[in-house]
Amino acid sequence: MNKILRSPKAAAQKTVDEAIGEHASILSSQLQAISEVIFSPAASKLLRRFTSGEAAKLMGISDSTLRKMSLAGDGPQPEVTSNGRRLYSLAQINELRQRLAATARGRDAHDFLPRRGPDDHLQVLAVTNFKGGSGKTTTSVHLAQYLALQGYRVLAVDLDPQASLSALLGVLPETDVGANETLYAAIRYDDERRPLSDVVRQTYFNGLDLVPGNLELMEFEHTTPRALTSGKKEADEIFFMRVARALDDVADRYDVVVIDCPPQLGYLTLSGLCAATSMIVTVHPQMLDIASMSQFLLMTHDLLAVVREAGGELRYDFIRYLLTRFEPQDAPQTKVAALLRNLFDDSVMTNPMVKSAAVSDAGLTKQTLYEVGRENLTRTTYDRAMESLDAVNAEVEGMIRAAWGRSKR
Repeated sequence: MNKILRSPKAAAQKTVDEAIGEHASILSSQLQAISEVIFSPAASKLLRRFTSGEAAKLMGISDSTLRKMSLAGDGPQPEVTSNGRRLYSLAQINELRQRLAATARGRDAHDFLPRRGPDDHLQVLAVTNFKGGSGKTTTSVHLAQYLALQGYRVLAVDLDPQASLSALLGVLPETDVGANETLYAAIRYDDERRPLSDVVRQTYFNGLDLVPGNLELMEFEHTTPRALTSGKKEADEIFFMRVARALDDVADRYDVVVIDCPPQLGYLTLSGLCAATSMIVTVHPQMLDIASMSQFLLMTHDLLAVVREAGGELRYDFIRYLLTRFEPQDAPQTKVAALLRNLFDDSVMTNPMVKSAAVSDAGLTKQTLYEVGRENLTRTTYDRAMESLDAVNAEVEGMIRAAWGRSKR
């Protein structure tokens, strides 16, 4: 194993950039080694199978109805374990959804297959805040997976150069993402620009695709100022429209796009916000975080005003503040939450994302709560975390359906 500690004399012989480069190399190699222990180089992430009870709940039917369909040979057949348990993959669940929607009796087909219709616009959700640690990536990945589990066609876009969302979805930014294989490929200003469809990747989560990220995304922050001073005035060159135009290439394939924005208010974030139809601002309910959010909102207001003056027009279906890592027994947090609700009323989501060790435990193996399964964690802790997580994501789903003129399921 590489030794990180160095003698003062040895450290003094290195320049700052050499020392930082060495530390980066050491950390990168160790992370790669840890990743290979958890997932062998030849392996890829796989989503667990769901019990018949879980599958029936996801589809909104009874377990007995699902059993009857299986016995009648109606639809894909589950895997049957040695103890008689019936297990379904998410792909099989989605195939069954299509069958149920095609033969819906007395129920709306959208209850089984909640995809947008020809008159429903693509819902683009930007999850944002420029303070790190507010839970943006955790919120983004769980929301994207929840919607995929409900039967929506989802595209997750990693707009953060740190690419934590990509890592959680099984794509390591350092080893699995090459040059011109991020969103930057579709929004760059030179001849190497590619359609977004070229960089979209399928994930192990049926119905959930990914536009991965890595440090290459930072190029947009450097090339945009040069483009702005080049004198080009064509609409296609306006930086804040580039993400939206890139999404146009794949819009027909998806119902919802979830954008994980970087923790800064640069050109990338601004272009992501201009592509969005809705925005969720994650907030850790502490006063320092609230002060940071205030600065974020002021800066966003000023920048979007400039965009509007340049001809951009933003129309959001909803803007909501989501309390994250919330501890109900923490009196100061409860007071801050009450303050936010008093100030913003219905703009603060009803359900907070409660802080839970279950989320952290799942993250140790680069997994989410929707992946690990109840049997792999302390069940009471898992159940509390899932109750909070499902409530948050169901509330967002309800707002999406309302934007399409549908009632809640």
